[in-house]
Amino acid sequence: MTDLKALHDAVVDGDAKSAKALTDAAVKAGVQPGDLLGKALIPAMDEVGRRFECNEYFVPELLISARAMKGSMEIIRPLLAKSGAQPTGKVAIGTVKGDLHDIGKNLVAAMLEGGGFEIIDLGVDVAPEKFVAAVAEKGANIICLSALLTTTMPSMKDTLAALNAAGIRNKVKVMIGGAPITDAYAKEIGADGYSDNASSAVQLARRLVGK
Repeated sequence: MTDLKALHDAVVDGDAKSAKALTDAAVKAGVQPGDLLGKALIPAMDEVGRRFECNEYFVPELLISARAMKGSMEIIRPLLAKSGAQPTGKVAIGTVKGDLHDIGKNLVAAMLEGGGFEIIDLGVDVAPEKFVAAVAEKGANIICLSALLTTTMPSMKDTLAALNAAGIRNKVKVMIGGAPITDAYAKEIGADGYSDNASSAVQLARRLVGK
């Protein structure tokens, strides 16, 4: 029997080389990709998030664990697609128009993928119409908007306005975050939620899709 705990621990410890090797070995041994995700990778990233919330882990530890998880996901992602396994949700994430910062966005994307979500990474300096297209054409049911500059915060409001104008606001949940963002601002512009870190973003996304 394949030891999924070893894979779980490799991700928690940020051991990317071992995580990838263990994933490869498990796939070759016939372990289903859904089991690798649901019984090892997602619980591992949940544990990483718990340690972050308890101040046992900090951003560097999150990053190296996320890197280890992504190495495993490179192997099982195509297998999940082939098996027809359904993700927890489909997230379109990007840094809003006028803002080129991506470290926080990348970390949130990695944590969400580790939490079982399919990620559509739109990158940085993303115009509102690109978020609209991700919902209308790619079926995203969550949008994550990131901004690090106070000067680009209005782009979040513009994106929500664009979703309303396109008639698809009711088809998607909108999460926002970034250094200058607050819960009050999220409520002011009509977003569905706000998160101040990557770990709580996963919990929020799960609540928004009812998982």
